[in-house]
Amino acid sequence: MALVAGVDSSTQSVKVVIRDADSGALIRQGRAAHPEGSEVDPQSWWSALQEALASAGGLADVAAISIAGQQHGLVAMDSRGQVLRPALLWNDTRSAGAAKDLNRELGGDQAMADATGSVSVASFTASKVRWMADHEPDLAARVAAIALPHDWLSWKLQGGTDFAGLFTDRSDASGTGYFDPVTSTYRHDILGLALRNNREVYLPRIVASDQFGGVTPDGVQIGAGAGDNAGAAFGVQATLGDVVVSLGTSGTAFSVSTTPTHEGTGTVAGFADLTGNFLPLVCTLNAARVLDAAARILGVSFDRLSELALNAPAGANGLSLLPYFEGERTPNRPTATGVFAGMNLANSNPESLARAMIEGMLCGLADAVQALSAQGVAINRIFLVGGAAKNPAVAQIASALFGHEVIIPPVGEYVADGAARQAAWALLGNAPAWDLGKVTHVQSASTPDVLEKYRTLRDATVGW
Repeated sequence: MALVAGVDSSTQSVKVVIRDADSGALIRQGRAAHPEGSEVDPQSWWSALQEALASAGGLADVAAISIAGQQHGLVAMDSRGQVLRPALLWNDTRSAGAAKDLNRELGGDQAMADATGSVSVASFTASKVRWMADHEPDLAARVAAIALPHDWLSWKLQGGTDFAGLFTDRSDASGTGYFDPVTSTYRHDILGLALRNNREVYLPRIVASDQFGGVTPDGVQIGAGAGDNAGAAFGVQATLGDVVVSLGTSGTAFSVSTTPTHEGTGTVAGFADLTGNFLPLVCTLNAARVLDAAARILGVSFDRLSELALNAPAGANGLSLLPYFEGERTPNRPTATGVFAGMNLANSNPESLARAMIEGMLCGLADAVQALSAQGVAINRIFLVGGAAKNPAVAQIASALFGHEVIIPPVGEYVADGAARQAAWALLGNAPAWDLGKVTHVQSASTPDVLEKYRTLRDATVGW
């Protein structure tokens, strides 16, 4: 029995699963916390990974490992491989102006989408490179190599010395803002634009998902890795026509597609997936933390939050929420804040507040699913994953707002599972089909009026 390890190095924590390569049976697992913030010392990820691997029983009997991780973050290194500054993460919005500048300088939003599949936004690595060039020029001048979080961890697993050991995959590279997912090549001209010069900077080589990119000093093969959303799609074994809605720190809706997208408004990002296909994706900054806020405001557990929400009618008795607690990426409003509207004596109660907060979070993702459909993406099945998916109120309200049945796999670490399955693919020579276990199907009556009211509020607050 060959064992493989999969890692999900997310914003909030790192999770490790160790599975049987053939059957996917879970053998053991571990986790460790990451520090909070939108800029983090990458060394903390490395320390947390060591802790999580130890709690999962180590790698002594493991044949291969693969790391999936949060996308877009900027890990800038000098010529000795030393990290120059804390990594700027995807949720750091100070680079919003830099993103606009890059789009304009390349010829406009559509030109950027044509070049990279996506309009640059604050989250993307290229935008953070430009911010660094403008605000920390002395540090920017010392940049010799740039890695994403998962690239850097895969490099550290090898010993972290020679830049020749830096590698990534096309799914994560497609979120940098200087990579063409159609040709699977870097756009060095855009990186040069971001740096404000054309000097050579080392970028991780692209490794195919069915190949290994390196090996640990103890002989454990290291898979190509992935961006977290591509990892999740591979973990739930999504196929063409499947949409995955993931409720993590951010909210994402993405689908496996055979054709690339080049949407010029910035709503749909044209990313790549793990299988050689594409992963058109819509991302919102505000997802599970909205539920955290709701539970904190009401002073209740998540189970009680669900009960309260389901005791209120659809539409929360007229109360609506724009959940822009951390700014927003889709729509692109990095400096926005949350807005409650329609509050009156009839809805000034815990039930309505709980319902409105869950509906507000999910309305943004219903918009995301609609945006994918508008790009011609087939929507045959909708998977709902992430920590918040197990909340009964979330599942019922999601189905009502999406206007589709939602499929909820058993609670699991699907990003880490996708990484483990990728390691198994490279080890076995083919992508194994693993049993997901018992899935739950939820179908609720559609509530288009709730979504329409949300959109009216969304459009009325432009410029707030």
